[in-house]
Amino acid sequence: MAQVERFQYDNEIVRKFIIASVLFGIIGMLVGLLMALQFIWPELNFGIPYTTFGRIRPLHTNAVIFAFVGNGIFMGVYYSLPRLLKTPMWSKALSNIHFWGWQAIILAAAVTLPLGITSSHEYAELEWPIDIAIALVWIVFGINMFMTIIKRRETHLYVAIWFYIATWVTVTVLHVFHSIEVPVTLWKSYPVAAGVQDALIQWWYGHNAVAFFLTTPYLGLMYYFMPKAANRPVYSYKLSIIHFWALIFIYIWAGPHHLLYTSLPDWAQSLGTVFSIMLIAPSWGGMLNGLLTLRGAWDRVRQDPVLKFLVVAITAYGMATFEGPMLSIKSVNAISHYTDWTIGHVHVGALGWNGFLTFGIIYWLIPRMYRTQLYSTKLANAHFWIGTLGILFYAVPMYWAGWTQALMWKQFTPDGFLKYANFLETVTQLRWFYAARALGGLMFLSGVFVMAYNLIKTAKSGSFLGSEEAEAPAREVHASHKGEYWHKWIERKPVQMLVASLILILIGGMVQIFPMLLIDSNIPKIESVTPYTPLELEGRDIYIREGCVGCHSQMIRPFRSETERYGEYSKSGEFIYDRPFLWGSKRTGPDLHRQGGKYQDSWHYNHMLSPQAMSPASIMPAYPWLIDNVLNTAHTADKIKVLKMMGTPYPDGYEAIAVDDLQKQAAQIAQRLRKDGVVDDGLETREIVALIAYLQRLGADIKPKPQATTSDN
Repeated sequence: MAQVERFQYDNEIVRKFIIASVLFGIIGMLVGLLMALQFIWPELNFGIPYTTFGRIRPLHTNAVIFAFVGNGIFMGVYYSLPRLLKTPMWSKALSNIHFWGWQAIILAAAVTLPLGITSSHEYAELEWPIDIAIALVWIVFGINMFMTIIKRRETHLYVAIWFYIATWVTVTVLHVFHSIEVPVTLWKSYPVAAGVQDALIQWWYGHNAVAFFLTTPYLGLMYYFMPKAANRPVYSYKLSIIHFWALIFIYIWAGPHHLLYTSLPDWAQSLGTVFSIMLIAPSWGGMLNGLLTLRGAWDRVRQDPVLKFLVVAITAYGMATFEGPMLSIKSVNAISHYTDWTIGHVHVGALGWNGFLTFGIIYWLIPRMYRTQLYSTKLANAHFWIGTLGILFYAVPMYWAGWTQALMWKQFTPDGFLKYANFLETVTQLRWFYAARALGGLMFLSGVFVMAYNLIKTAKSGSFLGSEEAEAPAREVHASHKGEYWHKWIERKPVQMLVASLILILIGGMVQIFPMLLIDSNIPKIESVTPYTPLELEGRDIYIREGCVGCHSQMIRPFRSETERYGEYSKSGEFIYDRPFLWGSKRTGPDLHRQGGKYQDSWHYNHMLSPQAMSPASIMPAYPWLIDNVLNTAHTADKIKVLKMMGTPYPDGYEAIAVDDLQKQAAQIAQRLRKDGVVDDGLETREIVALIAYLQRLGADIKPKPQATTSDN
């Protein structure tokens, strides 16, 4: 008989991650609410650069994904993993390094993103020093997790641990390969890949950040906490095996569905569509496994707020994972892409799946760690209903707004002209939808405040158990038995589980990305496309700093409605010098890819100074600081040097005269502005001149088809 060993579970680290999750969740949602309100009142950026939509959008997404959900993941893992393995975490020191390191990264993001320090890659906007810090902290977490698994007292690895392992290895691969960039300065870098290649790598990362950060670890938490809360065994062990292996293999292929009808080659788009549709099967298998775990316990759902949150969370997961594949069908994507439909879809998953599962787990954990009852079940139920209504008030208007956008953008008159040629005609129709969205966000956030109050009162009524006593027999290592089911063998082998997961997720990435990097015919060259001038390059970096890509796309799809509105559809060869690519994922304003030469320089100047003066009813904020700020050219030569190193064909030694060329072009633009009545003695030294240079360059390398246009900004 094995000797019984005594040990302690560390609840302190779990509590730290709970506090961080709730605190940063509130902050991230407050930023989201401010963004939503700016769609109604643009002046709510308070006239300063640090709170404009373009700068705080990545702050909101990073705070919600990596601070709120990220801390929620670690909260659940640090509680469930030791109990499933019947051993404490391998190192308390590493646990605390992980916690404080992760919070330091979040604070670094909170400082740098409003300052406009960004790589402009969605969900990965943080610059290279913070990327390195993320990698180091993630490795600390991985060492602690795998050493805990190795030192376990339980022979078999439960399904939740499979998802934790796959999450760690896949996020490692995604983060490392996506973050390959060449630094220019401490806070500026350029990605190695450019244009179409950069777009594919970005959405290989971006989609799978959703898959392996917002989905797989939460599935692991579902498989642990749903049976615990329901006091029922998981519905089907066999289904969990199929769910796991099918999901991690298929998910990694689906990224190109974000790039349908773009300049990405058709073969890559088709692969993304096929595997996205295949995702329905394993995703719904996991959803059904979670919900059917409640068999025989449905009566308890009416009374237990924890189960209410978990049931709606898993249902939202099912809805989002059905809708995602549907949006990957090209005929549907032709309607949905660049509209608010996508925003509604994303928030069903974020608020329903991640938010509600996090809330349910926290409501389950806090009373147990404080050895008391939840302070108020009524308040928890109130939180549930406020949050549920908040999701509905958020999502439904966004779906409606998305359909409105798509139908108005594509509608023609009987004579064959665009019915709504002015883009602003669409924007003005959406004000009420945006107001309803803000109300939904306010309701959801109010529910979080109710939860925070309830948890504080619960903690005060109990006594926290920082170190929880436990005991278990020492692990007996069993050799594999002849005829044993293969999965029983791999469940005892964490290293083999890691290697198998790694191989499965690498297959899809290699098949999609390597041909794009190695086969030149995937990106046909266009002889007339030339590198950006130094002034245009600086203007592009200002455009990136201000987050303009959050509202404007630079990708005209081959639809008549788009070519009539914007001009010639976008070609892959036009983007070969774009580091990073700026195709965008949402059109709050019109596409800008054929902006070059469309308006006079003075129009752009006045538009940035007062958008409403040039385009009445615009919801774009003003950018007066671009007119006041002196253009920083201290690193222009370094930027040229780095881009040359990566293959941009600037002449030899060009970095030495780059600033001179910049000043000559700036003087020409300033002269044209003065001719149009702009009075400013130092005009040629201002940031606005660089931004105008970039905007006038957009799409100018190929001659667009002639078209009649109206101001649609």
